[in-house]
Amino acid sequence: MLSAATAFSEISEIDTRPVSREALEPILYLLQSPHIDVQHGASAALGNLAVNMENKLLIVRMGGLEPLIRQMLSPNVDAQINSVGCITNLATAEENKMRIAKSGALLPLTRLARSRDVRVQRNAAGALLNMTHSAEHRQQLISAGSVPVLVELLSTDDQELQYYATTALSNIAVDESGRQLLWETQPTLVDALIRFVDASTIKVQCQAILTLRNLASDEQYQIQIVEHGGLDALLPLLQSAYDPLVISAAACLRNLSIHPDNEEHILSSGILPCLVSLTTHTGSEEVQCHVISALRNLVANNDADKTPFAKAGLFEHIREVISDPQTSDVVMGEMVAALSVFVLDDTLWPYMVDGGYLELLIPLTHSESVDLQCNACAIISSLASKASEISDRLVQVWDKPDGGLQSYLAAFVKVDEGMDPTLRSLAIWTVLMLLESGSPELVNLVTWHPSIVKNIEKIAEMGALDEERARHSAYASAAGPRVSRAFEGEMYGDEADNSDEADDDIYNRMESLAQDVVALVHSLEQ
Repeated sequence: MLSAATAFSEISEIDTRPVSREALEPILYLLQSPHIDVQHGASAALGNLAVNMENKLLIVRMGGLEPLIRQMLSPNVDAQINSVGCITNLATAEENKMRIAKSGALLPLTRLARSRDVRVQRNAAGALLNMTHSAEHRQQLISAGSVPVLVELLSTDDQELQYYATTALSNIAVDESGRQLLWETQPTLVDALIRFVDASTIKVQCQAILTLRNLASDEQYQIQIVEHGGLDALLPLLQSAYDPLVISAAACLRNLSIHPDNEEHILSSGILPCLVSLTTHTGSEEVQCHVISALRNLVANNDADKTPFAKAGLFEHIREVISDPQTSDVVMGEMVAALSVFVLDDTLWPYMVDGGYLELLIPLTHSESVDLQCNACAIISSLASKASEISDRLVQVWDKPDGGLQSYLAAFVKVDEGMDPTLRSLAIWTVLMLLESGSPELVNLVTWHPSIVKNIEKIAEMGALDEERARHSAYASAAGPRVSRAFEGEMYGDEADNSDEADDDIYNRMESLAQDVVALVHSLEQ
């Protein structure tokens, strides 16, 4: 029997092709031998064969888990190494994971992750990691008491164990329940992870940062990570030449920036210039999206002076990105979404006007992307509310670029063009702001236009929109209300939903706004 087990082990090292049930049966039989050397050879053969997906599934379907679990319980270290290594391989197949969880393997795996033999520890930790890829299995690991063991492994000097533990904890931290458990039971976790940010192994660094990022989905961790020195650890990584490190650090910082109490710490840490510079990091869309989201969070968090953002070159960098024809729709969308927040800040909007953003945004009102359209229109409507202060700039963009402001407004107030009512309302709001600017030149450009006022007069008549209301209800529901804060505060209040009642409300308010425009035009004519 020993020679047979040894032969199977040696052959399977060379040839791991899919095997038949007939080939597996003698190996599984040998695995149940009372002789430890025979068990050792059989489990080694199964572990070798289990690198092949078809074999992984067949081994479990033929009942291979039970004898492997018995072998895990053996006091023999070699038996533990082979059996746990085999289960680690088997656990990479989704079909096997539920069977492994139900087989009772998680408790001995958790115990063996504390083995004094690092080879056993590695295999056991690898198996636990492979079981963290779905929410259901993560909960089963928690029930098996695996979390404290994984946290203990962070204190080991073995880099493979560090990697397995940080990656498994990162996956557990995906779930709110997992994060809450970690918060309540593992008070040293954040400090341990921050220490790993300076690890010599890049893959451990990345996983430690990603774990911090996932933890920072919760408010208490957002505060704790910053208080425990997380920002000082992240800054060098944002300046790394290795993109995975930059991506991980930027993603973590994005979550940390959500909490308003962190803004002052982030700005005083020296990170702001680095974030601004990374908006033009064309080597990675993920980096660009993470950093612009972080900057958006920081600006939106409170009403403090935002001049440092502009002084750091924020708008020059964003202009470079938006002007680049190679910029992807994803990055463009994130940049314009951030601008829709920046424009609401009294400190920042003048920089947008002076930076030529009206010229950049007007062409985006004709974008095929609904989100880009909506945000571009919302930003223009916010700038239009400052028309009395920037009338000269609005006059300059009246007919250029791409037909200019007048082309956008004329297209969006056409009654028969299938326009989303929120976008149309933004256009009408913009017209009203231009008329209220007190600028004779702007007023003349609007009132002398061949179609803008005429179409708004049609909209002001309730009956003119009945057919369109029915036609657009589905589109409006899908698109949802996207308006600038100035427009929202004036027209929509603080809440919105996608119900039929809300759709009717949008139309009613759009008609009311159109009536305001008509009334103002008539008063100006007198």
